[in-house]
Amino acid sequence: MLRHEFQPGKLVAGLFLTAAGAVYAGDSAGLWNTPWFAAIPLVTGGLCLAGVTAAVTRGIRRRRGGAESG
Repeated sequence: MLRHEFQPGKLVAGLFLTAAGAVYAGDSAGLWNTPWFAAIPLVTGGLCLAGVTAAVTRGIRRRRGGAESG
């Protein structure tokens, strides 16, 4: 039984922010060299994709009648 509604937009945003953190963690560990501005396209692209995902999800749920709130 699900305790809350699945929200794929938040999942996508979390994955991209985690990826940005992993890029800078690898840089601080000395595995590779990351320029300081690398996070900007990664984070903004991820947030834009998360917004699109959330909008599509909302449209699909609205068309199907949505889930009952409990």
